[in-house]
Amino acid sequence: MSDTDPSEIPDSRSNPYFIGHEAAEKSFLDAWTGGRMAHAWLICGPRGIGKAALAYRMARFVMTHGASSEAGADMFGAPAVPETLQLSAEHPIFRRIAALGHGDFRAVERGWSDSKQTKRKTVIGVDDVRSIGNFLTMTPAEGGWRVVLIDAADEMNANAANAVLKVLEEPPRRALLFLVAHNPDRLLPTIRSRCRRLDLRPLADRQVIALLNRYRPDLNTEDTSALVVLADGSIGRALELADEGGVSLFRDLIALLGSVPKLNITRVHALADKALRGDVFRTLSGLLSWWLARVTSHGARGDITSLSEIVPGEHALAEKLVTTVPPAMWAETWLEIGRIAERTLALHLDRKRSLVLMLNAIEQTATGRRAA
Repeated sequence: MSDTDPSEIPDSRSNPYFIGHEAAEKSFLDAWTGGRMAHAWLICGPRGIGKAALAYRMARFVMTHGASSEAGADMFGAPAVPETLQLSAEHPIFRRIAALGHGDFRAVERGWSDSKQTKRKTVIGVDDVRSIGNFLTMTPAEGGWRVVLIDAADEMNANAANAVLKVLEEPPRRALLFLVAHNPDRLLPTIRSRCRRLDLRPLADRQVIALLNRYRPDLNTEDTSALVVLADGSIGRALELADEGGVSLFRDLIALLGSVPKLNITRVHALADKALRGDVFRTLSGLLSWWLARVTSHGARGDITSLSEIVPGEHALAEKLVTTVPPAMWAETWLEIGRIAERTLALHLDRKRSLVLMLNAIEQTATGRRAA
């Protein structure tokens, strides 16, 4: 893979193209060049904004510059101070880490739940992290550092978290842990307190647009603009929605809800039928929950008029909802929708029925039949 090849979307491990999060990169570089390296880094932020990609950039940087930093000055003077984390995709260390073939690097992710490797387990278990303590105490094979990257640390179960905590309590010399976390509050406080934390913010709209133009040049301007808003600064979410027809599904959802307080039952079932296909239920329920939270939040602040319109009719619908029903009631409905979606996905319930229940909850709230 070249540094400029946009033909496919690489995973975080093999992605040489990176934009945003300059402050986080500078914090890491300053710590490195200033001799203040923390033994563990907790990289936090919403899903899909580049946390794992940054963690792999940091790991590649350490693998590349670690040996020279330990060696110090030689007959030619001190090594040059690095100014960037960037490493060419053609570099041998880049390729070895992408292939998980570097002797001083380990990546920990949720394991596979089936022999065909089509579905991952729901958590990172203790067996996945058991060996990292011994690995980090070994002498680096190439004279630099040993590095472990856990993606994502908030997916560890209690036993796995306690095993990692033991490593953090007595960190080995020349050993680094990078912990990616979508929801750091799920981690043990004792883990959080032993890490240097980098909080990454959602990407700016212009950055999401640039990445969509790179990876999805076939999208028209209207769909790109809609995805930028729907993604909330997450290029990962934007690309998932693009792959799943998210903009079209959102248009269908807004068109259906436009008739509140009374929904057309035929159109309700027609949309719910789509929830039986692939991951459409997950996408639709996610869009409904996200949009209702957006509308409720603006309504509670009294600035619904400032809400930008994603697709035609959406702004008028939002105004109708919050001017006829108090935002507090919509917040209760949002909670109920979330509970239905969570149960459906966790217990493999009937997705069509669940989506109908969600839409019925919207209708009942709009008609005043739900208690606040």
